Amino acid sequence: MSRMVYHHESVDRFIVGTVGAPGEREFFLQVQSLDGFHSVAIEKSQVDALSQRLRELLREVRRGKLASLDELSLPSTRDNAPLEFPIDEEFTVGVIGITWDSEIQRVTIDIQGISELPVDDLLTDEEIELLEDAPDLLRLRLRINQVRSFCDRADSIISAGRQPCPFCGLPINVDGHLCPRANGYRR
Repeated sequence: MSRMVYHHESVDRFIVGTVGAPGEREFFLQVQSLDGFHSVAIEKSQVDALSQRLRELLREVRRGKLASLDELSLPSTRDNAPLEFPIDEEFTVGVIGITWDSEIQRVTIDIQGISELPVDDLLTDEEIELLEDAPDLLRLRLRINQVRSFCDRADSIISAGRQPCPFCGLPINVDGHLCPRANGYRR
């Protein structure tokens, strides 16, 4: 089976959302453009890391004056609409790469699927040629205001999960949890 590469040049919608109750939620990224619609499964920690890295990138772009004032001043519009159903995930996210392209004034996000091979970075074209079953790739290009909107939604979804225990910091389930700071007693 060959590698599938899904390109989204002019993205209409890029969101993260969840399915399930807190503590049992599954996270999904969805992207929609004229090129199609795709969903991928992602871990909560990856969503948090992606949001943090995107915010860092935006700070560097602003600080380094790498984007035009027109691009920087576009208002962020919050997308609070739910995920599109049914969710047919293309793959589960493995490695994510983020770059800023000054020429087209866009953030490029490359999302590579999990591989059975020990992969710690995005695969190069040469590495893909050598592999029989290379992981799929979702590539999208976003404007700065779309990145801000994604980060705002991601941060609110992450914080909407289970509350942390004030003693140990672990998440508290609906029925409490076994707190290590209380020698295993329920809190």
